Amino acid sequence: MIDLATIPIGWERALMAAENVKERLRRATRALDAAGVPYAVVGGNAVAEWVARVDEGATRNTKDVDILIDRADFDAFRNVLESVGFIYHHVWGVDAFIDGPQGKPSEGVHLLFAGEKLKPSDLQELPTLEESERAIEFQVISLEGITRMKLIAWRRKDQVHLLDLIGVGLLDATWPSRFTPALGARLQQLLDDPNG
Repeated sequence: MIDLATIPIGWERALMAAENVKERLRRATRALDAAGVPYAVVGGNAVAEWVARVDEGATRNTKDVDILIDRADFDAFRNVLESVGFIYHHVWGVDAFIDGPQGKPSEGVHLLFAGEKLKPSDLQELPTLEESERAIEFQVISLEGITRMKLIAWRRKDQVHLLDLIGVGLLDATWPSRFTPALGARLQQLLDDPNG
């Protein structure tokens, strides 16, 4: 029988989950830095890094770690992540590194390739690693790079991330012209109607 007193309550479990993601992010990026493998943190962690520079209380948690690398560095990347306990899997069309034998692909480190399309139907390629900069703890994609990635993906969660960037004043009416007309129109839509 399960002792319910030993199971953390909902908000504690949510905090533990968020801390686990941060630990995976730190473990992966510290190992990559130590090995000299070029990378950039992208996805929800990159958005959180940018938002926190303005308002740390406006950040969102994410359930996984997304990292951008050059395809030529895949073997080195794999060796580094496996050396710190991650296990490689190719699932759902994504190269993923789960956290040990009991890890879940949805909570792992997901790999994206710089300068390539994630899906053939994408409007544009992903940024290159030259579009990144050093944050305090890791290399992160530039604000323009993460904005372009979110505009390309254009799922609901990507739109929410863009609204977070708009909400703290990082993106404004001057930004749509930085992108192709199709991507600029997507950003303009969010700027015009942030409550959608």
